[in-house]
Amino acid sequence: MPTLLETDAVLKRGLKALAKADPVMARLAAEGVVPQLRKRPPGFEGLAWIIIGQQVSTASATAIWGRLRSILEPATPERFLSLSDDELRMAGLSAMKVRTIRTAAAEIVEGRLPLDRLHELSADEAHDLLTRVKGIGPWTADIYLLFCLGHPDAFPGGDLAVQEAARIAYDLEKRPDAKALTALAERWRPWRGVAAKVLWAYYRVAKAREGSPVT
Repeated sequence: MPTLLETDAVLKRGLKALAKADPVMARLAAEGVVPQLRKRPPGFEGLAWIIIGQQVSTASATAIWGRLRSILEPATPERFLSLSDDELRMAGLSAMKVRTIRTAAAEIVEGRLPLDRLHELSADEAHDLLTRVKGIGPWTADIYLLFCLGHPDAFPGGDLAVQEAARIAYDLEKRPDAKALTALAERWRPWRGVAAKVLWAYYRVAKAREGSPVT
């Protein structure tokens, strides 16, 4: 079972291992690029929030989640399945997100998606279980594993900010795609999740230096 990113001590251990394994990570650490622990609740509530947040602004996701949460009490997959499509659409969910969360809720209730045991698995195994659910793609799976479970080796190779940060940090000719970045990330195992957090932090630093807004 992996040691989860739940304390600063674990984060620091991961940062030390990365600096030892990769001179670029060591340089970023020396420059003061230090990520923060950020975590959302694990389980159905956290997964639903991440699905809602796909391809919308943080403000919009927060507003939609607030409306949904007012009718989702308790915030369980069983309660979600009891709500009608009309109720969910009135809360602001798109038809696609209703279908995805319904499918995930059913998979959890029927025991095919054991959210309560994903932390016992490797990042790759947990990722595979999540992406078997129709509508949950690689990015959603990895963001859930990293920010809800605190899995130290979850790596969202498809995240554009992480890709751009890697391009700048490693002085690459072009922004790496998900396949290329995932290959690069092999050197960071079993702390790929910490490396992703470092790259997100570096992205903000790099954009601030350029005078570009961080989106």
